[in-house]
Amino acid sequence: MATTASHKLSFIEKSGYAMGDAAANLVWRGVLAYIAVFYTDTLGISAAAAATLLLMVRLSDGITDIIMGMVADRTTSKHGKFRPWILWSAPVLGLFMVLAFTTPDVSPAMKLVWAYFTYIGLTLAYTVNNVPYSALMGVMTPSHTERTILSGYRFAGAFCGGALVMSFTPDMVAYFGQGNDAEGYQKTMYVFAALLVLLCFITFFTTKERVVQAPEDQVQGTYGEMLKNVAVLCIPLGVMSWFFVERSLTSGIAFGIAAIGTAFLIYKFVKKPREELTPTQRDIIDLITNKPWLMVLGLGLFTMFFNGIRYTTVAYYFTYVMGDASLGGKFFLAILIASIIAAIVAGYLTQILGKKALFAISLIVSGVLTTMIYFVDEGNVTAVFTIGVAAEFFAAFMPVLTFSMLGDAADYSEWKHGRRATGLFYSAGSFIQKMGGGFAAALVLLVLASYGYVGTDETTHAQAKPGMISLMSWIPSLFAFSAIALLVFYPLNTRRMAEVEADLIKRREAKA
Repeated sequence: MATTASHKLSFIEKSGYAMGDAAANLVWRGVLAYIAVFYTDTLGISAAAAATLLLMVRLSDGITDIIMGMVADRTTSKHGKFRPWILWSAPVLGLFMVLAFTTPDVSPAMKLVWAYFTYIGLTLAYTVNNVPYSALMGVMTPSHTERTILSGYRFAGAFCGGALVMSFTPDMVAYFGQGNDAEGYQKTMYVFAALLVLLCFITFFTTKERVVQAPEDQVQGTYGEMLKNVAVLCIPLGVMSWFFVERSLTSGIAFGIAAIGTAFLIYKFVKKPREELTPTQRDIIDLITNKPWLMVLGLGLFTMFFNGIRYTTVAYYFTYVMGDASLGGKFFLAILIASIIAAIVAGYLTQILGKKALFAISLIVSGVLTTMIYFVDEGNVTAVFTIGVAAEFFAAFMPVLTFSMLGDAADYSEWKHGRRATGLFYSAGSFIQKMGGGFAAALVLLVLASYGYVGTDETTHAQAKPGMISLMSWIPSLFAFSAIALLVFYPLNTRRMAEVEADLIKRREAKA
């Protein structure tokens, strides 16, 4: 049971926790930055087919993330609820990382099947690893300010992992492949997968779960009851996937009916007395009626769209607009160094400015700077690097604050309802990353396809330059500016969170 004396975390524990997101970002940043260009230029999938693949898989992630959050909340072991999953899932995640960047010698149709199989496997393995990892932050300390500092360490680790994979992947592919990109990608991923497993082990052995609720307050309910109640949410997502594939009037009507039916069912649950709800139903109702959590979910998605579009476009932009693919790796290295510095100072800046004010500053400044890239002359590398690094410094505050605020939403739920489904609340973090990243990559590919871009046809590259410039500048900025409007209504300011935290500590100590 955590008390006021155990709020502070040691440097070793914070650094050890950061290694887990360094591992995750060997996968995540690598996939986000290179999977689109790998699919179109190496595996040989069309941009439109790749966009459909990325978007469809992401639509299912909301359900798998919720399920994994609930499973983690119901896990009992001598090592805690969340830490064991980081250990068990690491080898599987490393395996699918390699398979996702493997090019089999099969027909084009079977290559698309292979891409679906490996990408689905990769995202599921990532869910099993990253949802418990994210939730671990919420139980390492009860202090919301210390959680923000821990979130800064986490994303410093994330950006280090991202810097490694995003900066050195092109050179490693060239070195290992010797002109054969398919072989180069596969061997490169062997190296990153081995490092991923090692980093996850470090996180497991250096962290500890401290926020433990009394038995009567812990999440209840069997796995069967959990799956039965979650299954209803699969219906609208399944029909939505059909709609994106078919894009027909029939599929659109079916999706509308399914969404209305699901909304009505949830409405009935909300109106029921709490004592008549099953444990899983209470978890879901607590989640979807938690205003701070819903707003953080929206903020996270908008900011992930903003960052994801830029990251996905970098490889195309420097290859075809700037005329030098190697500059993409150098650009990633430069912006991620800025991100590491920003992540480290973010937690301390929130103690001065507050999370809400710092978030607003990051959205406005990074959005304006990113838009400026549209007006830079082609070939002006210095201007692109200068503006890009400055924009990234402020953009790096966004994920740090988002994941810290998810912990605040979990605290608020425990304060309001007396139950803490930490894994379920933090499942939004994985959903934000995967849904946002998938949507961003799909949008990039759809824009390029609208300009007639075909990765294997060099004659189409020049005509797609205007689309690449827009995707690198004003298109992602639209999402940053949209997030500002949502942030205005976020209710958990610094004063409010201090009250919630103090009250929760008193309750836990009383029950102990």
